[in-house]
Amino acid sequence: MPLHPTLLLINGHIHTMERHQPEAPAVAVLGDTILAVGEDEDVLDLAGPRTEVIDLAGRAVYPGFIDSHIHLASYAQGLSQVRLQGARSLEEALHLVETKIEGLGPGQWVLGHGWDHNEWLVPAFPTKEPLDRIAPNNPVALRRKDGHSLWVNSEALRLAGIHRDTPDPPGGCIDRDPETQEPTGLVRENAIELVAQKIPAPAAELEAAALEEAIAHAQQYGLTGIHDCEGSRAVRAFGELESSGRLGLRVYMLIPVEELGDAIRLGLATGFGNTNLRLGPVKIFADGSLGSQTALMLEPFQGQATNFGVAATSRGEICDLVRQAGEAGIAAAVHAIGDRAVRQVLDVYEATQDIWRPRRLRQRIEHVQLLHPADVPRLARLGVIASMQPLHATSDRDVADRLWGERCCYAYAWRSLLDAGTALAFGSDCPVETLDPLRGIHAAVTRKRVEEPDVGSWYPQERISVPQAVHAYTLGAAYASGEDSVKGSLASGKLADMVVLDRDIFQIPPDEIPQAKVEMTVLGGQVVFQR
Repeated sequence: MPLHPTLLLINGHIHTMERHQPEAPAVAVLGDTILAVGEDEDVLDLAGPRTEVIDLAGRAVYPGFIDSHIHLASYAQGLSQVRLQGARSLEEALHLVETKIEGLGPGQWVLGHGWDHNEWLVPAFPTKEPLDRIAPNNPVALRRKDGHSLWVNSEALRLAGIHRDTPDPPGGCIDRDPETQEPTGLVRENAIELVAQKIPAPAAELEAAALEEAIAHAQQYGLTGIHDCEGSRAVRAFGELESSGRLGLRVYMLIPVEELGDAIRLGLATGFGNTNLRLGPVKIFADGSLGSQTALMLEPFQGQATNFGVAATSRGEICDLVRQAGEAGIAAAVHAIGDRAVRQVLDVYEATQDIWRPRRLRQRIEHVQLLHPADVPRLARLGVIASMQPLHATSDRDVADRLWGERCCYAYAWRSLLDAGTALAFGSDCPVETLDPLRGIHAAVTRKRVEEPDVGSWYPQERISVPQAVHAYTLGAAYASGEDSVKGSLASGKLADMVVLDRDIFQIPPDEIPQAKVEMTVLGGQVVFQR
């Protein structure tokens, strides 16, 4: 007896991302897998008495979006923390923190995230004194938008054991008063861990519950998969949801570098797991960030003759880690934002290709925000994936112009990289930016801010087309995780992960892309979100 589809989507405008059949009106699903893509009448002929049929009424369908760089557990935890995004002054940020303190007892930590001093009326890095005034009895720790700086008060510094004689840890710095050498209340890069290790971790069940709520948010944006850049606690939370059938999207877990040794001792390798929860590359930091002025640069930041950024990990250490991981069958994903950091990572991949290339490991650079023109063709030549976040370009535009100047002509260089033959995989870096892939697609295609439609494109020569941007959020992301044979496009035999939009973003003016709405998200043939 022939098997009938469990689900049919008909009368739609389906963009498959497959070269041999880029468009079709209908798709048939059997269980969690696509059975056929084709004409309405052909697909309807496959239906049985229990087949669910959904009339798309002309709406557009794409492969489910995959976010190639996200911190979903951090986003989940942030739902209950002070949210400082949008604060336009130090005073406004302090008011938001003060409101949170009112519900806490003495000694309880006040946690928050999202502040950006570049958006304040006085764009200066904050210090501990204002926090001390409003929170004399509570430790306060507030992550900057980029996650590379932490603003703390005196009580948090005391609990962390940070004082004037505390040395900067390797790859980190403690900001100090130039006259007294006392900590100012700002710690950057690896110094953040001195404070973070003193913050109590949430109970496992609370962590899983918060993560489930965050996954529901992701589904509303059409996400069916993520590449998560977090550690073993997040793995356990995702694993708990997976074992109870509540995971709700496909997770590719990057391995924190500090847990690489444990993974190797356990015999784990990139690709271990299943299509729901799978182990990815080791995540290594080469440098810091633009906003925290710690990106590693070939030339100093504008107006800061001695600031070349921070090497979070030395070139030699990165090389040793990539070799060690590669010998164990573990790929690498190296965070590199400044042009010197990107060059050093490319040098490392070139020097270690005798290890990783025979094992067919897909090596990545995360962010690739600034390139020296001589390094543009090197990613494609080495087969290194550029894992990039389009919204960083529009968010960082003004700061990049101020700190990088004319070098910005090779900042967020999607078109140059594509033209050179580089594989692109796009993500959000959430909670740094919004989860919404449509906002990311808009940024990649227009290089404009949604709220400033009349402002011209920033370095418009680096814009890419809508299909190219969608490819980076679907098949490009699947390629980056080594799963392009099973997901990322809509074809017979692939996983039935799809997103339905209320309009066809391949046809509308690019400025209208952010107004498109997700009507339905399908994961493994099951509708997990419907507007």
